[in-house]
Amino acid sequence: MTTAFFSDERCFWHGGGNYAFTLPVGGLVQPMPAGLPENPETKRRLRNLIEVTGLSRHLDMRAAEAASHADLARVHPESYLSAFKAMADAGGGELGLRAPFGRGGYEIAALSAGLATAALRAVLKGGVRNAYALTRPPGHHCLPDFPNGFCLLNNIGIAVRAAQAEGLARRVAVIDWDVHHGNGTEAVFWQDPDVLTISLHQERNYPLDTGGIEARGAGAGLGFNLNLPLPPGTGHQGYLHAMDRVVLPALDRFQPQAIIVACGFDAAAVDPLGRMLATAETFRTLTARVMQAADRLCDGRLVLVHEGGYSEVYVPFCGHAVLEELSGAPVTAPDPLAETLAKRQPDARFDAFVTGWIEDAATTLGL
Repeated sequence: MTTAFFSDERCFWHGGGNYAFTLPVGGLVQPMPAGLPENPETKRRLRNLIEVTGLSRHLDMRAAEAASHADLARVHPESYLSAFKAMADAGGGELGLRAPFGRGGYEIAALSAGLATAALRAVLKGGVRNAYALTRPPGHHCLPDFPNGFCLLNNIGIAVRAAQAEGLARRVAVIDWDVHHGNGTEAVFWQDPDVLTISLHQERNYPLDTGGIEARGAGAGLGFNLNLPLPPGTGHQGYLHAMDRVVLPALDRFQPQAIIVACGFDAAAVDPLGRMLATAETFRTLTARVMQAADRLCDGRLVLVHEGGYSEVYVPFCGHAVLEELSGAPVTAPDPLAETLAKRQPDARFDAFVTGWIEDAATTLGL
């Protein structure tokens, strides 16, 4: 059994609007060549790195078809899909907040959702041990009717609903370790007791008004949405404690049939949109913990779907570490910042503060 890796060059051709970092150009905001932080290079350089090291030869490299209209419509209303398609056909624009797109943006976003959907199908049908989908544009901020934060379609929501509709799985757990709150995925499954959503994120990063620990779902879904906002500066040990104290007990209680990780690398120490201190080793170890949980709970059925991460230099090494762990391949890409970032980890006093923060959160969440 192998690890499948889903990607498509066309996803790297998605283009945003006239932005300078996260600000629309105009007035005193001068244009800049890179535009939005969400650009192709972090993802393309990850794919390049696994090819250069030879890790790709240990993966089942796959493409996928775009998600069908029926797949998209299980999550997004027709009014949004038709408006998105019409604007993309007319040359592009922006329908929500910080989620611009160009001509063909609808088709590229549907392809990104298709990569996630195909990855989950492959794992649930038993053809591969686990899978990684290198999706772009990302998805976890996209609400059913409101694109947001670089996200145009909710890739994971679409994948889960497709799997449920096809009878491949009913109970699915989504773990989001992107540095930003997974507000879109939360919204998709807000009232659904069959999908457990867990978001580990930097407190009050993005969006500013979501991600509080008190947000637990509603109706039948009450208690099936868990938010763990973490203080800025949470490092390697803090993330592992959050996994051990909150995420793993919640998975044990829920007993999923499959686990999906919204795999953002923007909690890394050098990311321009986060203020955390995670390292490539952090993401490797988090992956190992989730793999162990998947082996214990759901016959190893695990899919990682790429979300954020905006350091063009460092994201590839974080992703390579995750893929090394997923595949068990004897190929490495040593972290060039390992020594530096080890020296920048929180001291014992701050680690103790973070531990107390997480313990309080676990108590509040009933874990």
